[in-house]
Amino acid sequence: MNWGDQALGLATATCAGLLIGIERGWRLQGATDGHRVAGVRTFTLLGMLGGLAGILGDVGQGFAAAAIIGAAALIIAFSYVRRSGEDGKPDATSAITALLTLGLGMIAGSGTPSLAIAAAALVTLVLAMKAEVHRLIAKLDAEDVKALARFAVIAAAVLPFLPSGDYGPYGAWDPQKLWLVVVLVTGFSFAGYIANRIFGARHGTVATAVIGGAYSSTAVTQSLAQRLGSGQAGGTEPAGIALASAVMYLRVLILVAVLATSVLLPFALLVAPALLIAWLAGVLLYRTASRSEGPTPPGNPIAIVPALGFLLFLAAAAVAARWAEHRFGDQGLAILILLMGSVDVDAAIVTVGGLKPDAIAPALAAIALGGPFSPIWP
Repeated sequence: MNWGDQALGLATATCAGLLIGIERGWRLQGATDGHRVAGVRTFTLLGMLGGLAGILGDVGQGFAAAAIIGAAALIIAFSYVRRSGEDGKPDATSAITALLTLGLGMIAGSGTPSLAIAAAALVTLVLAMKAEVHRLIAKLDAEDVKALARFAVIAAAVLPFLPSGDYGPYGAWDPQKLWLVVVLVTGFSFAGYIANRIFGARHGTVATAVIGGAYSSTAVTQSLAQRLGSGQAGGTEPAGIALASAVMYLRVLILVAVLATSVLLPFALLVAPALLIAWLAGVLLYRTASRSEGPTPPGNPIAIVPALGFLLFLAAAAVAARWAEHRFGDQGLAILILLMGSVDVDAAIVTVGGLKPDAIAPALAAIALGGPFSPIWP
C-alpha cells in the first residue's frame, strides 16, 4: 500500500473505534470513575492501535503487529479481571467489544477499510439494541428457539456446502438450487411464525391472519372458521380469512419472482385480480368489524423431516418435468405442472423455475401454475 492507502486505513480504524466507543461510553456513563473497562477515548485508541498493527503487518512487520495486538489484548484482559474482582459485576461485553475493535482496526489498516467500517456500524447497532433484543428474547419460548436452531441448520449449515451443477436423471438436479428452495420456503414459514408469536396476540385476529397467511393460509382459515362455528367469534374473523388469502397470493408472487422469473408477468396478470379482491374484501370487512384477540398461531413450521420430504418431492418433480418435456412437449408439461400444483404450489413454482427457457411458453406455464389456486390454498 502507498502512504495514502495507509492513511485511509488508519483513519478508518480510528473512526471505527470512535463509533463503537460512543455507544460504549454512553452505555457505561453511569459507572463509577475507574470502574469502566474502556470508554470513548480508549475505544478510539484501540481502533487506531489495531489500524497501526494492520499497517505494520501489511509491510512485512508481522512480529511487531502481533506484539502490539497481544499486548493490547493482555491489558484488556487484565482490566476486565480487575473490575470483576472489585465489584463482582464483570462487563464481558465491553471486554469482547474491545478485542473486536482491535480486530476491526487491523482489518482497516491491512487494506480493507470499507469492510471494517461496515462491521463497526453493525457492532454499534447490536450494542445499541440491547433493550430491544432482551425484550424480543423475553417473548420467545423453547419452541421458538428450537425453530431458530432448525432453520439455522437448514440455511447455514447445509446450503454453503452443496455442489452446483447438473446431476441425476436428465440432468434435472442442481443440489444447491434445490436446497435453496427449501431455505426460501422454510424461511417464509419461520418469518411468519416468529412474527405471529411476537405480534399476533398483541394486535388481534387480523394481525394473526395476515402474518400467519405468509406460511399457512389454510391453517389460519381453519382456525378462524372454527371460531365462527363455535359461536366465540369476535367479529374480525371474516376479514382475517380474506387477508390471509391475500397474503398467500402475495407470497406466491414473490416466490415466482425469485424462482421462476420468466413467467412472472403473465402469472402476475393472472393472479392480480384475485389478490386485489382479497385485499379489498379484507380491508372492508375489517373496517366494519370490532377488534378482538387473535387465535393461537398454527404449529411450529420448522421441522427437519418435513423439509427433507419436501426436498425429495422437489427432486422427483424435477425429473418428472424433464421426462414430460422430452416425451410430450409443452402441453404435457403444463398438465404435469397443474397436477403438481394441486399437491404443492411451491414445488410447482420451483419446477417451472428449473426448466430451460424454451421448454414451455411463459403464458402456458402461468396458466398451469394458477390453475390450482383458491382463496384457502396453503
